[in-house]
Amino acid sequence: MKSDLVFKRVLNIHLPLRQSAFLWGARQTGKSTYLKSQFPKSLYFDLLESDVFLLFTKEPFRFREEILFKKSMALQHPIIVDEVQKVPLLLDEIHTLIENQNLRFILCGSSARKLKRGHANLLGGRAWRYEMFPLVFPEIPQFDLLKAMNRGLLPSIYPNDSYQKSLKAYVADYLTQEIKAEGLSRNLRAFSKFLDSIAYSNGELVVYNNIASDCGVDAKTVKEYYEILVDTHLGYFLNPLVKKQGRKTISATPKFYVFDMGIANYLAKTQILELRGAQAGKSFEHFIYTQLMAYRSYQEEDFDLHFWRTKTDLEVDFIINKDELYIESKITDHIKQNDLRGLLALMDEKKPSRAIIVCNEKKPRSVETKTGSRIEILPWILFMEELWSGELI
Repeated sequence: MKSDLVFKRVLNIHLPLRQSAFLWGARQTGKSTYLKSQFPKSLYFDLLESDVFLLFTKEPFRFREEILFKKSMALQHPIIVDEVQKVPLLLDEIHTLIENQNLRFILCGSSARKLKRGHANLLGGRAWRYEMFPLVFPEIPQFDLLKAMNRGLLPSIYPNDSYQKSLKAYVADYLTQEIKAEGLSRNLRAFSKFLDSIAYSNGELVVYNNIASDCGVDAKTVKEYYEILVDTHLGYFLNPLVKKQGRKTISATPKFYVFDMGIANYLAKTQILELRGAQAGKSFEHFIYTQLMAYRSYQEEDFDLHFWRTKTDLEVDFIINKDELYIESKITDHIKQNDLRGLLALMDEKKPSRAIIVCNEKKPRSVETKTGSRIEILPWILFMEELWSGELI
């Protein structure tokens, strides 16, 4: 049974006169639904419709002619083009309309890779850039973390009781519509194995040679596969905080996170039954990361985001603006001294403005270190409330 729940999105697109924008995001993050609700009076062109796609592929100038035929009242609102990457030649027509007619456009899509690869006109850098993420904490009434870990946070899947079928269909559609149809990879079988492999290593250090061995391709191809995931908004790299070389510093190897917990756990064939244990802890860290990424984008906050790790595997999950805020995630409902080791090691090098362990404890508290600093122990709900209210960053 599928819920009729409608989510009020945090993203806010407000365009002044003569300003156009791109809206990027993975498939089914709710881009089209958002644009239709926010701009109900806008002209809307959906390139997923086969007749529209074929018409503008053969005769892209017809797009300009159709728009110029419209009455001026209809052109006062931004003109929306959905799945814009499917017909790259339209960008030349759109550029002409922006320059000569002072029209505004919102160009929506799941990947700019095909446009960049074909040297398509990306409007000369004049268009603002927005990104739509899966659902975030303030968008869901009575947020259910365990449900989110298993189902993910795509708007069409989170409320869906048949979520396993929906997750399976999502992955299949991604491979056939995004990868095969758009010609992003010639070896669909190897790319499918790659997806399985990165799901098992989600949130861990990227070792290209290991994944290449799993997939039966070389490391260079694996790097290209990662680029495809980033370009299609299916995942993100998190780089380590690189300080002065010292005995604690590891090489500058990034981590990689799939864009959605549900997709990652489905690919890894993982079902999380309770908020405890290694798999739940991994998903919890994943959840914190995706919320930080979405917050930075939606609020247009230009903060740096890294992780820190030593040769002896001491680690802090997230570092905001180098030494401003340290964040460690622990799914446990009882933080012990051993859980502080990563933060304490990093705080020995540099004291932050604030250090936090996000966890499943019920009440907030703080722990004083031997050097007089404090580590805050925050329930994850309180952490999310602080984050999305703007109090944290």
